[in-house]
Amino acid sequence: MAQVLVKCGIKRQSGYLYFLDKKGNVARCQMARKGVRTSKKQEVLVKCGVKRESGFLYFIDKNGNVARTKMARGSSKRKSTKKKVAKKPAKKKVAKKAAKKPAKRKAVKKKAVKKKAAKKPAKKKVAKKPAKKKR
Repeated sequence: MAQVLVKCGIKRQSGYLYFLDKKGNVARCQMARKGVRTSKKQEVLVKCGVKRESGFLYFIDKNGNVARTKMARGSSKRKSTKKKVAKKPAKKKVAKKAAKKPAKRKAVKKKAVKKKAAKKPAKKKVAKKPAKKKR
């Protein structure tokens, strides 16, 4: 579960990205949209000065407050929660009777069909220019 650090109550506007900057303040900048040039200038909304600790993810929750939660580290979590299971003795295999195979169908000969020759595209006729008359 997330732990709320600072209650800011930020109201979000569409088209803006809200985040914690390097100094730990809540800031926003305009999101990039296709065909629209936006300024990449950050606008600081609330000066919180949150000190960050490693192993935590800091974010702005649904209510607009600064919160943090422990980062999910899959490999260490999986190894610690894995339980050792004792191997069960192998069961003896029981010989099964051979199953009846379905009867094969007789091959039916197909009649040979002649393929039609592919038509080549007709060449365009080039019109000859009339000869120039001499005077």
